[in-house]
Amino acid sequence: MRIAFIGLGHMGGHMAANLAAGGHEVTGFDPVAELREAAAAKGVSVAESAVAAVEGAEVVVTSLPNGHVLLSVYDEVLPAATAGTLFIDTSTTGAELAWQAAEKVDAAGHRFIDAPVSGGVVGAEAGTLTFMVGGSDEDVAAAQPVLEPMAGKVVHCGKSGNGQAAKLCNNLLLAITQVGVAEAFVLGEQLGLTHQAFYDVASTSAAQCWALKTNCPVPGPVPASPANRDYEGGFATSLMHKDLTLAMAEVDRAGMDAQVGKLVADLYARLSETEHAGHDFSSIITTLRDDA
Repeated sequence: MRIAFIGLGHMGGHMAANLAAGGHEVTGFDPVAELREAAAAKGVSVAESAVAAVEGAEVVVTSLPNGHVLLSVYDEVLPAATAGTLFIDTSTTGAELAWQAAEKVDAAGHRFIDAPVSGGVVGAEAGTLTFMVGGSDEDVAAAQPVLEPMAGKVVHCGKSGNGQAAKLCNNLLLAITQVGVAEAFVLGEQLGLTHQAFYDVASTSAAQCWALKTNCPVPGPVPASPANRDYEGGFATSLMHKDLTLAMAEVDRAGMDAQVGKLVADLYARLSETEHAGHDFSSIITTLRDDA
């Protein structure tokens, strides 16, 4: 299948490479030359513009910083796409901008699904991402051969925008649990518990969760966690802050109180203004430790 992939950053570069490794003919574009070169080294053909990448493609996949960039890219490339092209957006945009994107694509005579992901850079590289997909049954079925080389799991969440809804709910829960895990480790430090002792208890009890067993915020117990690399890599604090901002906008639109979510969103807003903005979001433990 001929696939255009626009956005070859930390996530998109690995996803495009997995599509190429899966036997698809992938043409990628990113405005950053270094990212284009990295993708080319992994088997992705590189175009000099987004329009050139899209021409002749059967499917267009996007992995972009936000919904406003997505809409701008669509304004540029939709006229160049072959009629009936399937557009798959894996960015995190929020439901409202996903609806706007779907309307643009439909008006141009094409098809659209929103398919945000969970699993971070590690999942993107390994091809084990979870895709939360919104769109018609027919379009989601058509997207399946494209999603499979990048995915560990694909969940059809319903109509357009529902993929974004699931992503924001998922990341709100993830942020809340990451803060809870970090607070528990800090309290353990104050009470004289070693990190390993607390981990050995919590990881085998009712408190176990991904934020503890995979993204452990202290070095040692989980050697692969970003904490062992001074929080380099992983899912950046700035991206979590962006997702929580989108989630809080949906909370306000729904008329919810969401006291815990708002508190956690405020914590990540603070962290995003520090030197940890580019670090994994588990670095929230540094702020909690300083407060303690």
